Parts: sequence; C-alpha cells; structure tokens
Amino acid sequence: MTSLALQPRVVPRLPGAFGTRRSTHVVERNMTAYRRMWLMLLTGVFEPIFYLLSLGVGLGKLIPDVAGPTGPVKYVDFVAPALLATAAMNGAMYDSTFGIFHRLKYDKVYDAILATPLTAPDIALGELIWCLMRGGLYAVAFTAVVACFGVLTSPWAVLAVPAALLIGVGFAGLGMAVATFMRSWQDFEIITLLMMPMFLFSTTFFPLGVYPRGLQLFVEATPLYQGIEIVRGLMLGDVGPILALRALYLAVMAVLGLWIASRRFGKLLLA
Repeated sequence: MTSLALQPRVVPRLPGAFGTRRSTHVVERNMTAYRRMWLMLLTGVFEPIFYLLSLGVGLGKLIPDVAGPTGPVKYVDFVAPALLATAAMNGAMYDSTFGIFHRLKYDKVYDAILATPLTAPDIALGELIWCLMRGGLYAVAFTAVVACFGVLTSPWAVLAVPAALLIGVGFAGLGMAVATFMRSWQDFEIITLLMMPMFLFSTTFFPLGVYPRGLQLFVEATPLYQGIEIVRGLMLGDVGPILALRALYLAVMAVLGLWIASRRFGKLLLA
C-alpha cells in the first residue's frame, strides 16, 4: 500500500486564471489572523498623519504658496493629496511583499490552503483583495483627517478615496509579483531602495518643475507619481482625460501583477 506521505497531492483546477469567488476564504483567513494584531494595522494610519502635521502644517507655515495644477496653492493643500496616495501605496505594498513572503516561505500557509479546493490563482486574488482592504483603511482614515484641515474643497474630492484604492490595488499586484521572486529577507532591501526614492521624488513634497528635465522624465514614469497626480487633480479640481490614462497605468499594473503572482504561486507551490 502506498504511504500517504508518498501520494501526490491533487489540487482541483478551477476555471479562472485570476481566481474565483473562493478567494474570499483567503481574505477571511487574514482577517482572523489579524484579530490579535490589529495594532499593526493602525501603525500605517498614523505615519502619513505625522508627515502632514510636521511638514504640511508645521513647515508649511514657513513656505509660500507652491505651483499646483490649477495655480498657486497652500503647501498643506499640495502635500495632503500626495500623502494620501503614499498611504495607499505603503499599506498595500508592505503586506503584499513582507506579509506574503512570510506566509509563503515560513508559515507555509499557502501549502495548507492548497490542500483545500482553492487554487493558486485563488490565493493571489484573495491576497490582492486583502491588500486592497488594508490600503483602503489607511486611505479612509487619512482622508477623514485631511477633511479637518479644509483641504477637500473641490467636488471631485469625493473620488479621492476610490483613487487611493486604485493606487493600492496597483501596488498590491506589483508587490505580490515581486514577493514571489524574493529568496531571503535581504532581498527586501531592494524594495526599500525603490520605494524610498519614489516617496521622496514623486512630487510628494516639491513640484515637478524644481527637478532637472532628466529627473523629471524618470519621475513621470513611476507609478506613485501617477497616483499622486490623480489624487491631487481630484482634490484641487484639475480633472481631465490625462487622469484616465494615469488610472489605466495603475489598472494594467494591478492586472499584470496578479497574473504573474498567480503563475508564480502555481510554480512554487505545486512543483
């Protein structure tokens, strides 16, 4: 008789290269796991608020109006949309990289999940939804704080949170795909090396015009710049077709990242 330990694992193949409705079970699992770690979720809420209070409000008292998309604006009005976009990026990116890598390499959570009817694409889609929820939590909390400073003056500002969710899902797809290629914790220094320049140079604190043209071209190609320009345009009332193209950039990044992560999960877990 063949030993159970030697029997090949049979994983049902369900239709859908990007996952099925069963992906919600992955979300449920993560929600259950974070019941005792809710403080970790809140840390991402306070970080952009501290930046807003120290730089946007504190330093902003010493800085004259800066060039915005609709003309000169107060510094706090310029910085707040960028910090909202950054909060969505950080919330999605950190969990889709560090969290997924830990569950994949050390906790072996996904190996256990594949013993159920769920498939590798289900895992990828479920993790994407969870990262979107986490990024959305940060975006809603930060928007509520920003509203107290009178920044949300444009009627288009009601779309700032959906825009932040799009930023979150775009970076979550990218983060998941990258996490499947990580070999050790040391590899995550590359992610930090990439995220920090985006945070500092993607017009978060300074208008694009202060940079030399060569650096401007680099900044304009980054995903965080696309997200910041969307949120800033909505909050300041500068809405045009270019925002749809920027949104398409982030949507394509999310779909491509989900597709790569689905294939990589299947290769790593079913090998």
